[in-house]
Amino acid sequence: MIDPRPLGTDPERVRLRWELGIILAVTIGQSALYSLLTLLRRVTASIPLSQQQTQLNPSRDALAIWDAVYQVLSVFFDLALVALVVYLLWEPGSNALRRIGLDFSRFGGDLARGMLLIVVIGVPGLALYAVGRSLGVTVAVAASPLDSSWWTVPLLVLSALRAGLVEEVIMLGYLFDRLRRLGWGWWPIILATAALRACYHAYQGFGPMLGNFAMGIVFGWCYRRWGRVMPLVIAHTLIDVIAFVGYPLAAALWPDVFAPPAAPSSTPTPAVTTTSAP
Repeated sequence: MIDPRPLGTDPERVRLRWELGIILAVTIGQSALYSLLTLLRRVTASIPLSQQQTQLNPSRDALAIWDAVYQVLSVFFDLALVALVVYLLWEPGSNALRRIGLDFSRFGGDLARGMLLIVVIGVPGLALYAVGRSLGVTVAVAASPLDSSWWTVPLLVLSALRAGLVEEVIMLGYLFDRLRRLGWGWWPIILATAALRACYHAYQGFGPMLGNFAMGIVFGWCYRRWGRVMPLVIAHTLIDVIAFVGYPLAAALWPDVFAPPAAPSSTPTPAVTTTSAP
């Protein structure tokens, strides 16, 4: 990651603020707003949070073939948003993907760092989810369908890859660059993006909000130190693959923590799909 210089003129700063507002309005900012409204609906409902549930990868059609088509199209259009921010980061004579570290030039090191982050973030995240469920401040999160078919796993892997790219490329690669150009310091950027990450997971309850805020701080610090978004995309994707694919087994082994409530009540999930593991 190349530390961008702050913009020098007011017209440039105004244009960049408009760009930031538009990108947030059609990506993670939109999701954060819907997510906070969903949390408000949940806490004011007559049913306790512990008896409510949400689905991260719901079926989009009763017919299997159309469900698969809609799932793939959903991934495609979300990745188009990633392509949009990479395009906005493009500068003549500079490779935007290389500048944010989203390439395979150091894949071995990126993979090792990603695996380390799985241990640092994934395991404590599951523990925090379990504690939140026991305290009644976390919604039951159905990470994947319990009645899976042969095509379910490939679609879940695609969904996990989509989440890793959308969240980390936009949150780290794009926002860090733009906020630095507006003159923000590194720690205000890390804390602000961590808070935004927590907000768009608010529909899952207070436990995941806290967990994702901590995840945002760790990921932001790592991106600042390593200068590469690839390890974070790898970690996020693999955490979600484990959560999505392993969910039926976890629900069977620990039903009190992971299985849906006996009489579930769900609230619509935010329209923009930027989900991550609990």
